[in-house]
Formats: sequence, structure tokens, C-alpha cells
Amino acid sequence: MDKITVAGNIFVDNVKSVDVYPREGMLSRINGERRNVGGCVCNTAISLAAIDRKPRVRAVGNVGGDLNGEYIRGELASRGVRAEGVRTVGGTTGYTDVYLSQSAGTRTFFNSIGVNASFCEADVNLDEAEGGILHVGYILLLPALDLPDGEYGTKAARLLANAGRRGIKTSIDAVSEEGACFAKLIPPALKYCDYAVLNEIEGGNAVSVEARDKSGKLLVGRVRELCRRLLAAGVREYAVIHCPEGGFIMDASGRFEAVPSLSLPEGYIKGTVGAGDAFCAGTLYGFYKGMSLTETLQTANLAAAACLSESDSVSGMRSYAELLKLDKSVGRAL
Repeated sequence: MDKITVAGNIFVDNVKSVDVYPREGMLSRINGERRNVGGCVCNTAISLAAIDRKPRVRAVGNVGGDLNGEYIRGELASRGVRAEGVRTVGGTTGYTDVYLSQSAGTRTFFNSIGVNASFCEADVNLDEAEGGILHVGYILLLPALDLPDGEYGTKAARLLANAGRRGIKTSIDAVSEEGACFAKLIPPALKYCDYAVLNEIEGGNAVSVEARDKSGKLLVGRVRELCRRLLAAGVREYAVIHCPEGGFIMDASGRFEAVPSLSLPEGYIKGTVGAGDAFCAGTLYGFYKGMSLTETLQTANLAAAACLSESDSVSGMRSYAELLKLDKSVGRAL
């Protein structure tokens, strides 16, 4: 298994830092802005390539024939990601306006899906993915793959099923979107994936488990049940949940592991954009390397922590050796 293909959403992130995110109708001052790559494909693939240049990391998705599309291709190539699978199609490259609240450290997204809307199973060359891992994201933000399929439930599930028949390890994640679509669009894909990497909200909405109590406290027992239900819904090997408190994983035999997030020093966090994708990249790297459950979660948590050190989604990522050094320099949250 020497290659990892990341397929799905490609966006340009227009990141803007504000004093505070305003109430509707109110004003907030923009203190800085920058353009960065975004979306599952760019964030996850570039993070993987930064962690280790040995696996052949491939990006698959759609961009428009515009300056943002050229920017995406240039960034992927300069960061060691193979971009032959990125198609230029008629229309506008997808973009997201990201507002970072400096006072709260939170992020808010306004998204224009652009040519991601047309990305479909025919755009994924499974010949190129054979012998490796195919990660598809974000479900709920891929209209053509979210369409219903009479045999598999959704077009995304059909893609995953076809990949699985060819011996390709399949993985999914989703976008944190409000609404009732999770229970409709995620379960079909769960039946045909080897790995599901979701946050506690996405996973909980997919299998009807509230991971937090009314006060917002995370309940580890419910996270365990959440993982169990994801596996019962069809995930073949690993159900992975991430949240600010840490990472959790359960394998097909029912083994459950939890690793708390790093206790980062005050002022370390510059932004949270892409932290979930960074965690996903660390998880996929752990699977690629055949790490233990604990080692996989430790790597994923370290990748997320590295991402938090910069305001954009990829600049903070480090090599695996550097991630291990980061682990020694900070403590673990309780």
C-alpha cells in the first residue's frame, strides 16, 4: 500500500481575521486576510505529503479554468502532491470565506461550492488508486455524489463499493452541516468504507448518538457507543471520532482506545481552520504505516495540534519526526 488518494472537495479559502464575529446586522473590523488552499482534498493531501513524502499522495477533484484553479494546482505541486487527477471544468473554482474571531478563536464559513457540484464517481480513476487508500470527503458537500442511487443508496456509496471490490481501502469524512441530511447520506457510505473519520457531531448525527450531555460535557461512554454503532452500520475496520478533547478509535473486534488532545500553551493556537482535516491526515498516515490504535490517535492529535499553530489550514503541518518533537514539548489534556 504505497499510495493515498484524496478525492472530493477543492476550495480556495479566503481567510479573514476579525476582532469578534458580529451579530447579524452588526459590523466587525477585518484585521488581516490571506488566500489559502482549502477543502478536504487540499487540506488532507498536503498535510499527508508534509508528514511523509514517501507515500504517493494523489489529489482528485474539480477546479475551474480561473486564477483560483491555477493557484490550487500550483500549491499542490509545490507541496509534493500529485495533481493529475484534478480536472479543469467549465465554471468557477469553489471557495470559502472563512472568518476567524480573534477574541473567541472560532471560525465561521460562507461557502460557494463552484465546480465541486459536478464532481462525480466517473471523475475518480480507480486504476490509479489500486494498491492504496481512497479517502472521499466531504460527504454532504458533494452534490453529485450525494445523489440517490437505487442499488447503493447514494452515488458516493457506489464509488466506495466499486473501489472496495478492487481491493482499495476506502475512507470517508463529512462536513459539519446543520440539518437532517446526516441520517440520509452518511449511512449508505458507512456500508462500503473501511475507515470512517468523523467528529463527534457528524458521527453522532449519522447514528443517532448524543456524545455530549446538556451542559456540553463529552461523555466517553457515549463516544464508545457511537463508534460501536458506526461499525454496526457497516464500517469494516476502524471507526474514528475526533473532538477538541481528543481522539477515539474502535476496531472491528471492539477494541476501543482514547488519546487526549495536547495541552497547548497560551497563545499557541493561531486558528482552527483545517484542524479536522489534519487529524484525518494523521489518522490515514497511521493506517498507511500499520500503527497501533494508540499510535494512530497520537499521530492524528499531533497533526491537528501542528495545524493549530498557523491561521491557515496547511502551513503548520510538520514532518512525522517534527510531530514527535512537538509531542515531547507539551503535555496532554486530562
